[in-house]
Amino acid sequence: MNLNKVFLIGRLTQDPQLRTTPSGQPVTTISMATNRIWTSKSGEKQQDVQFHNVVVWGRQAEIVNQFLKKGSLAMVEGRLQTRSWQDNQGQNRRTTEIVCERIQFGPRSPYSGDDSGTPARQAEDKKEVLPEINIDEEDIKPEDIDF
Repeated sequence: MNLNKVFLIGRLTQDPQLRTTPSGQPVTTISMATNRIWTSKSGEKQQDVQFHNVVVWGRQAEIVNQFLKKGSLAMVEGRLQTRSWQDNQGQNRRTTEIVCERIQFGPRSPYSGDDSGTPARQAEDKKEVLPEINIDEEDIKPEDIDF
């Protein structure tokens, strides 16, 4: 049995790049960073960052280009693919990238992009800020709670 499946959750390191193939097919490339944090045997916090190139095709490519930008959080499901080509100097080149099959966008920051005019953003701005009520545990008695 064979399996070529990749799941990534990370942030875009640059804005998506949308292009169109000569046949008219939209293709978007994105670069994502994933972090791994662990504690070494000596108790020190360690961190590693990996960068991944992702290729998105078709209508999904247009949607990614429209809604994601540098710093956006996304989950990509896809497969690994290695391509070979010759550069302008005649050197053989290879790259391994993730071909996206599905993508899910992460939560949008209220400060990301210029979405201040959208109905959702306007509704969010009108939300009432609830006051914080500090209650000492000594002030609450079981007999005061209606069940």
